[in-house]
Amino acid sequence: MPQSKNPEIQIRVVRGEQIAQFIPALAWLRITVFHEFPYLYDGSDEYERAYLKTYLNSEESLFVLATDSNKVVGASSGMPLKLETDEVKAPFIQKGIDPECVFYFGESVLLKQYRGLGIGKKFFEEREKHALTLGYRITAFCGVQRPDDHARKPAGYRNLHSFWEMMGYRMQPDMRTQFSWQDLDENTASEKEMMFWIKEHPPQA
Repeated sequence: MPQSKNPEIQIRVVRGEQIAQFIPALAWLRITVFHEFPYLYDGSDEYERAYLKTYLNSEESLFVLATDSNKVVGASSGMPLKLETDEVKAPFIQKGIDPECVFYFGESVLLKQYRGLGIGKKFFEEREKHALTLGYRITAFCGVQRPDDHARKPAGYRNLHSFWEMMGYRMQPDMRTQFSWQDLDENTASEKEMMFWIKEHPPQA
């Protein structure tokens, strides 16, 4: 089993139908972490459980879990892009990238007290290893775009761009889409702009 820098934290990879038993914990984790800036997500357990069940539809999908004494404290997801929604696939098609060639990373969520321990790096490494084993040569994800002067931006907030670049991903300003969710200070859902990041992997020897 892969290890993090902290010997008490276990990194576990679950695939396809194995994900089902973790859906309640993953739903709670997504709601908790995505409350924070920049997502400010006012989610519901019912919606989250339904969303997470989409990962059960393919044996190629996975979650990388970080656990502490068997409690899920972090998770990172991935599935073939071809199984994603049209909103996710469209920017790739428009850029001439075949969705069949791309493995898409959904989210990475980690409780605050477990950050800075190298777990985020393990999330990327395990998902990339999985994608390469399946024959994918492009991995990608997207992140929400918030204005620098956003009213809920915390003092001292730093985005993850430098970390993503260190992991080999490159921002794609011409690849954008919109996701809809309800912010903490909204009465209804509204569209949020998302921008993609891509990494191309060389053929394996």
